[in-house]
Amino acid sequence: MNTEKLDTSEKIQTSEKIDMAEGMRKGIYILPNLFTTGTLFAGFYGIIATTNGKYDVAALWILISSIFDGLDGKVARLTGTSSKFGVEYDSLADLVAFGVAPGLLMYCWALKPFGRLGWLAAFLFVVCGALRLARFNVQVNTVESKRFVGLPIPAAASMVSAMVLLFYHFGWPGSFKKLAILLLIYLLAFLMVSNFRYYSFKDPSIIKRQPFIFLVLAILLLIVIAAEPVLMLFIVFICYTFSGPIGYIMTYPRRRRLKKIMHKGHS
Repeated sequence: MNTEKLDTSEKIQTSEKIDMAEGMRKGIYILPNLFTTGTLFAGFYGIIATTNGKYDVAALWILISSIFDGLDGKVARLTGTSSKFGVEYDSLADLVAFGVAPGLLMYCWALKPFGRLGWLAAFLFVVCGALRLARFNVQVNTVESKRFVGLPIPAAASMVSAMVLLFYHFGWPGSFKKLAILLLIYLLAFLMVSNFRYYSFKDPSIIKRQPFIFLVLAILLLIVIAAEPVLMLFIVFICYTFSGPIGYIMTYPRRRRLKKIMHKGHS
Protein backbone atom coordinates (compact mmCIF):
# COMPACT_ATOMS: atom_id res chain seq x y z
CA MET A 1 0.00 0.00 0.00
CA ASN A 2 2.79 2.44 0.94
CA THR A 3 4.68 1.55 -2.25
CA GLU A 4 1.58 2.35 -4.33
CA LYS A 5 1.23 5.75 -2.60
CA LEU A 6 4.88 6.55 -3.26
CA ASP A 7 4.55 5.54 -6.91
CA THR A 8 1.46 7.74 -7.28
CA SER A 9 3.23 10.68 -5.63
CA GLU A 10 6.27 10.27 -7.90
CA LYS A 11 4.01 10.14 -10.96
CA ILE A 12 2.25 13.36 -9.92
CA GLN A 13 5.60 15.13 -9.33
CA THR A 14 6.93 13.88 -12.66
CA SER A 15 3.77 15.07 -14.43
CA GLU A 16 4.07 18.53 -12.84
CA LYS A 17 7.71 18.79 -13.91
CA ILE A 18 6.79 17.81 -17.48
CA ASP A 19 3.97 20.39 -17.56
CA MET A 20 6.32 23.08 -16.23
CA ALA A 21 8.99 22.20 -18.82
CA GLU A 22 6.46 22.26 -21.65
CA GLY A 23 5.11 25.60 -20.43
CA MET A 24 8.60 27.12 -20.35
CA ARG A 25 9.31 25.91 -23.90
CA LYS A 26 6.11 27.58 -25.12
CA GLY A 27 7.08 30.83 -23.40
CA ILE A 28 5.78 32.84 -20.45
CA TYR A 29 3.08 35.47 -20.11
CA ILE A 30 4.63 38.96 -20.03
CA LEU A 31 1.92 41.19 -18.54
CA PRO A 32 1.18 39.50 -15.17
CA ASN A 33 4.87 38.74 -14.63
CA LEU A 34 5.72 42.41 -15.21
CA PHE A 35 3.41 43.30 -12.33
CA THR A 36 5.12 40.61 -10.23
CA THR A 37 8.47 42.17 -11.14
CA GLY A 38 7.03 45.49 -9.98
CA THR A 39 6.24 43.85 -6.63
CA LEU A 40 9.82 42.61 -6.36
CA PHE A 41 11.31 45.95 -7.44
CA ALA A 42 9.27 47.97 -4.94
CA GLY A 43 10.12 45.53 -2.14
CA PHE A 44 13.83 45.63 -3.00
CA TYR A 45 13.81 49.42 -3.07
CA GLY A 46 12.15 49.30 0.34
CA ILE A 47 15.18 47.32 1.57
CA ILE A 48 17.54 49.92 0.07
CA ALA A 49 15.57 52.73 1.75
CA THR A 50 15.75 50.90 5.08
CA THR A 51 19.52 50.50 4.88
CA ASN A 52 19.75 54.24 4.17
CA GLY A 53 17.69 55.04 7.28
CA LYS A 54 14.67 56.30 5.30
CA TYR A 55 12.10 54.19 7.13
CA ASP A 56 9.02 56.13 6.06
CA VAL A 57 10.08 55.82 2.42
CA ALA A 58 10.64 52.09 2.90
CA ALA A 59 7.15 51.75 4.36
CA LEU A 60 5.65 53.54 1.35
CA TRP A 61 7.44 51.26 -1.11
CA ILE A 62 6.22 48.16 0.71
CA LEU A 63 2.68 49.50 0.33
CA ILE A 64 3.38 50.04 -3.38
CA SER A 65 4.51 46.41 -3.54
CA SER A 66 1.14 45.33 -2.18
CA ILE A 67 -0.61 47.26 -4.95
CA PHE A 68 1.44 45.50 -7.62
CA ASP A 69 0.82 42.16 -5.91
CA GLY A 70 -2.92 42.72 -5.96
CA LEU A 71 -2.85 43.66 -9.63
CA ASP A 72 -0.75 40.77 -10.97
CA GLY A 73 -3.21 38.08 -9.88
CA LYS A 74 -6.24 40.02 -11.11
CA VAL A 75 -4.58 40.71 -14.48
CA ALA A 76 -3.69 37.03 -14.84
CA ARG A 77 -7.26 35.92 -14.06
CA LEU A 78 -8.95 38.56 -16.25
CA THR A 79 -6.71 37.85 -19.24
CA GLY A 80 -6.57 34.08 -18.74
CA THR A 81 -2.78 34.16 -18.42
CA SER A 82 -2.34 32.26 -15.14
CA SER A 83 0.55 29.80 -15.15
CA LYS A 84 2.58 27.59 -12.83
CA PHE A 85 5.62 29.77 -13.54
CA GLY A 86 3.68 32.88 -12.52
CA VAL A 87 2.56 31.29 -9.25
CA GLU A 88 6.12 30.31 -8.31
CA TYR A 89 7.57 33.68 -9.34
CA ASP A 90 4.86 35.49 -7.38
CA SER A 91 5.67 33.52 -4.22
CA LEU A 92 9.38 34.32 -4.47
CA ALA A 93 8.66 38.00 -5.06
CA ASP A 94 6.22 38.04 -2.12
CA LEU A 95 8.82 36.56 0.23
CA VAL A 96 11.26 39.37 -0.60
CA ALA A 97 8.74 42.23 -0.72
CA PHE A 98 6.51 41.20 2.19
CA GLY A 99 8.84 39.04 4.26
CA VAL A 100 12.44 40.24 4.07
CA ALA A 101 11.69 43.95 3.42
CA PRO A 102 9.29 44.52 6.37
CA GLY A 103 11.35 42.22 8.60
CA LEU A 104 14.47 44.32 8.00
CA LEU A 105 12.44 47.53 8.34
CA MET A 106 11.09 46.51 11.73
CA TYR A 107 14.52 45.45 12.97
CA CYS A 108 16.33 48.62 11.89
CA TRP A 109 13.51 50.98 12.90
CA ALA A 110 12.49 49.60 16.29
CA LEU A 111 13.94 46.19 17.23
CA LYS A 112 17.71 46.77 17.07
CA PRO A 113 17.92 47.92 20.74
CA PHE A 114 16.59 44.50 21.80
CA GLY A 115 19.73 42.83 20.41
CA ARG A 116 19.37 39.12 19.73
CA LEU A 117 15.71 39.16 20.76
CA GLY A 118 15.10 41.89 18.20
CA TRP A 119 16.57 40.18 15.15
CA LEU A 120 15.05 36.85 16.18
CA ALA A 121 11.64 38.55 16.30
CA ALA A 122 12.22 39.95 12.81
CA PHE A 123 13.32 36.51 11.60
CA LEU A 124 10.17 34.99 13.10
CA PHE A 125 8.09 37.33 10.94
CA VAL A 126 10.05 36.31 7.82
CA VAL A 127 9.88 32.56 8.45
CA CYS A 128 6.16 32.64 9.31
CA GLY A 129 5.59 34.56 6.09
CA ALA A 130 7.50 31.89 4.16
CA LEU A 131 5.44 29.15 5.81
CA ARG A 132 2.25 31.06 4.99
CA LEU A 133 3.25 31.25 1.31
CA ALA A 134 4.21 27.56 1.18
CA ARG A 135 0.91 26.53 2.76
CA PHE A 136 -1.03 28.72 0.33
CA ASN A 137 0.69 27.11 -2.67
CA VAL A 138 -0.11 23.63 -1.36
CA GLN A 139 -3.75 24.43 -0.53
CA VAL A 140 -4.52 26.68 -3.51
CA ASN A 141 -6.66 24.02 -5.22
CA THR A 142 -8.29 22.63 -2.07
CA VAL A 143 -9.34 25.72 -0.09
CA GLU A 144 -12.35 27.96 -0.81
CA SER A 145 -11.17 30.84 -3.03
CA LYS A 146 -13.29 33.42 -1.16
CA ARG A 147 -11.29 32.89 2.03
CA PHE A 148 -7.60 32.80 2.91
CA VAL A 149 -6.38 30.45 5.65
CA GLY A 150 -4.21 32.64 7.86
CA LEU A 151 -3.39 36.32 7.46
CA PRO A 152 -1.98 36.91 3.93
CA ILE A 153 1.65 38.01 4.00
CA PRO A 154 0.96 41.19 1.92
CA ALA A 155 -1.60 42.25 4.54
CA ALA A 156 0.90 41.59 7.36
CA ALA A 157 3.57 43.65 5.58
CA SER A 158 1.06 46.45 4.90
CA MET A 159 0.13 46.47 8.58
CA VAL A 160 3.80 46.97 9.46
CA SER A 161 4.11 49.80 6.92
CA ALA A 162 0.95 51.47 8.19
CA MET A 163 2.32 51.33 11.74
CA VAL A 164 5.61 52.96 10.70
CA LEU A 165 3.82 55.73 8.79
CA LEU A 166 1.46 56.29 11.73
CA PHE A 167 4.38 56.89 14.10
CA TYR A 168 5.98 59.31 11.63
CA HIS A 169 2.66 61.10 11.13
CA PHE A 170 2.01 61.72 14.84
CA GLY A 171 5.63 61.93 15.96
CA TRP A 172 5.19 59.46 18.82
CA PRO A 173 8.22 58.72 21.06
CA GLY A 174 10.71 55.98 20.19
CA SER A 175 10.28 54.07 23.46
CA PHE A 176 6.61 53.48 22.66
CA LYS A 177 7.30 52.30 19.11
CA LYS A 178 9.76 49.63 20.32
CA LEU A 179 7.17 47.92 22.50
CA ALA A 180 4.39 48.37 19.93
CA ILE A 181 6.42 46.80 17.10
CA LEU A 182 7.63 43.93 19.29
CA LEU A 183 4.04 43.04 20.18
CA LEU A 184 2.84 43.59 16.61
CA ILE A 185 5.46 41.35 15.04
CA TYR A 186 4.62 38.39 17.26
CA LEU A 187 0.90 38.92 16.63
CA LEU A 188 1.34 39.07 12.85
CA ALA A 189 3.63 36.03 12.83
CA PHE A 190 1.02 34.03 14.75
CA LEU A 191 -1.88 35.18 12.54
CA MET A 192 -0.02 34.24 9.33
CA VAL A 193 0.36 30.61 10.37
CA SER A 194 -3.03 30.41 12.14
CA ASN A 195 -6.18 28.79 10.74
CA PHE A 196 -8.25 31.98 10.98
CA ARG A 197 -10.17 32.75 7.79
CA TYR A 198 -9.69 36.06 5.98
CA TYR A 199 -11.76 37.44 3.12
CA SER A 200 -9.78 37.17 -0.13
CA PHE A 201 -11.68 39.78 -2.23
CA LYS A 202 -11.75 37.20 -5.05
CA ASP A 203 -15.53 36.84 -4.96
CA PRO A 204 -16.83 37.31 -8.55
CA SER A 205 -20.01 38.91 -7.20
CA ILE A 206 -18.00 42.00 -6.18
CA ILE A 207 -17.71 43.16 -9.80
CA LYS A 208 -21.38 42.45 -10.58
CA ARG A 209 -24.27 44.88 -10.17
CA GLN A 210 -24.64 46.15 -6.59
CA PRO A 211 -27.19 48.40 -4.85
CA PHE A 212 -26.69 52.14 -5.42
CA ILE A 213 -25.93 52.72 -1.73
CA PHE A 214 -22.73 50.65 -2.11
CA LEU A 215 -21.37 53.21 -4.58
CA VAL A 216 -22.22 56.06 -2.19
CA LEU A 217 -20.48 54.30 0.70
CA ALA A 218 -17.41 53.59 -1.46
CA ILE A 219 -17.16 57.27 -2.45
CA LEU A 220 -17.50 58.36 1.20
CA LEU A 221 -14.76 55.90 2.18
CA LEU A 222 -12.43 57.32 -0.48
CA ILE A 223 -13.13 60.87 0.75
CA VAL A 224 -12.33 59.90 4.36
CA ILE A 225 -9.13 58.14 3.29
CA ALA A 226 -8.09 61.18 1.23
CA ALA A 227 -8.68 63.47 4.22
CA GLU A 228 -6.50 61.42 6.61
CA PRO A 229 -4.70 58.82 4.47
CA VAL A 230 -2.15 57.63 7.05
CA LEU A 231 -4.66 57.22 9.87
CA MET A 232 -7.33 55.65 7.69
CA LEU A 233 -4.92 53.19 6.09
CA PHE A 234 -3.85 52.10 9.55
CA ILE A 235 -7.49 51.65 10.60
CA VAL A 236 -8.29 49.66 7.43
CA PHE A 237 -5.34 47.31 7.90
CA ILE A 238 -5.86 46.86 11.64
CA CYS A 239 -9.53 46.02 11.01
CA TYR A 240 -8.57 43.44 8.37
CA THR A 241 -5.86 41.98 10.65
CA PHE A 242 -8.36 41.38 13.45
CA SER A 243 -11.21 40.33 11.14
CA GLY A 244 -9.93 36.73 11.22
CA PRO A 245 -10.02 36.23 15.01
CA ILE A 246 -13.27 38.21 15.33
CA GLY A 247 -14.91 36.12 12.60
CA TYR A 248 -13.73 32.95 14.33
CA ILE A 249 -15.28 34.03 17.64
CA MET A 250 -18.56 35.11 16.01
CA THR A 251 -18.99 31.84 14.08
CA TYR A 252 -17.93 29.60 16.98
CA PRO A 253 -21.50 28.91 18.27
CA ARG A 254 -22.62 27.86 14.78
CA ARG A 255 -19.62 25.59 14.30
CA ARG A 256 -20.25 24.05 17.70
CA ARG A 257 -23.88 23.29 16.79
CA LEU A 258 -22.78 21.73 13.50
CA LYS A 259 -20.26 19.53 15.31
CA LYS A 260 -22.95 18.33 17.71
CA ILE A 261 -25.28 17.53 14.81
CA MET A 262 -22.54 15.63 12.98
CA HIS A 263 -21.62 13.77 16.17
CA LYS A 264 -25.25 12.72 16.68
CA GLY A 265 -25.45 11.59 13.07
CA HIS A 266 -22.42 9.30 13.46
CA SER A 267 -23.53 7.91 16.82
